[in-house]
Amino acid sequence: MNPEHTADSRQLLEGEEYPARKLILFLVQFRRFILELVISFFILTFIFYWYAPDILLFLQVDLDQKLAFFGVMEPVLALLKIASVLAILVLAPWVLWRIAQVMVATVGLTKAFAAILVVCGLLLFYAGASFCFFVTLPFGINFLLGYQSEIVKPVISVGKFVNFTGLFLLGFGLIFEIPLVMTILCRLGICHYSTFSRIRRYAILVIAILAAILTPTPDVINMALMGIPLYLLYETGILIARLNSRD
Repeated sequence: MNPEHTADSRQLLEGEEYPARKLILFLVQFRRFILELVISFFILTFIFYWYAPDILLFLQVDLDQKLAFFGVMEPVLALLKIASVLAILVLAPWVLWRIAQVMVATVGLTKAFAAILVVCGLLLFYAGASFCFFVTLPFGINFLLGYQSEIVKPVISVGKFVNFTGLFLLGFGLIFEIPLVMTILCRLGICHYSTFSRIRRYAILVIAILAAILTPTPDVINMALMGIPLYLLYETGILIARLNSRD
């Protein structure tokens, strides 16, 4: 091979204007990130499995009855699911930070702004999960258990209880990231903050639908407990996006 051609090729690959280089670097880093994430997830799940029974007792604080299981493997799978959710909660800061690093390298976000996004993302995620655990779930569980009578008694499966609780905790945590997503979209120039203001009426409709889906009960009180915070998050996202707008 001609050394001059090799040198020219190396210079071309090292050039900032060569698009394939950035793509290759991104794919390599993404592959490494996924591998590290999977390994860390399984290790943490294995560790948290031994603490899962105590976590299950803590989750039952609003449930005035014992759980049942209808399969030989159901208790083990329920504890594994609890350990998996705990692993996700612990890995969330690291995942957000790695995503922020990728955005700094690929779309030109400053490190300071990326650090702010990570901190705000964590606060919003844990705030959503906490809101679900301390507000939405107690109301929802008490409402649903109110249907029991002398004729109908609840027998709650441990597997379904863990699925129910874990799904809502993670769901609320992700939903509370709305302001962060809006800010990133505006910061990257994908959309303008005025766009969110113009589609506010449609956003309210979507929020109402989400509140009806995400709340464990169909009553107006629980839907309001979900819908009002979502609307406030949407308005907060518009305000923050406007403050961080480039124009």
